[in-house]
Amino acid sequence: MKNEKDESLDLYIALARASQWVNAHADRDIRKHGLNRTEFGVLELLYHKGPQPLQQIGEKVLMSSGNITYVIDKLEKKGFVCRRASTEDRRLIYAEVTEKGTQFIEGVFPQHTLIIDGAVAGLTTEEKQAASTLLKKLGKYAQTTFK
Repeated sequence: MKNEKDESLDLYIALARASQWVNAHADRDIRKHGLNRTEFGVLELLYHKGPQPLQQIGEKVLMSSGNITYVIDKLEKKGFVCRRASTEDRRLIYAEVTEKGTQFIEGVFPQHTLIIDGAVAGLTTEEKQAASTLLKKLGKYAQTTFK
């Protein structure tokens, strides 16, 4: 009979493996378009949430501020995003999607969602909802207890 620690370890391994394989599907699709997961995540964030201060992008895509600068530089070189100084506070720099970036994300995102849907098709709609609820609860608890 398994004890609580064994169950926790089993959950951790299952979670890591599931995440690895779902990400493999997503990453393969993203690479076809010349981006990596982080670049795609930042572009998708800016498209769906609008212009964001550079300092806050890292928090939203779980990345350090130094890496965000690098990612924004790469997306800027591709013409997908641009930087803009705040009109209220010149120290604050925003990143925003360009017209080219908008066209790109609108062109690839619908197919990308189908790739994700296919990767998680091993669960029913009800199971996906339950898993999502439980994983959010787990994530919030792990975040609040991280010191």
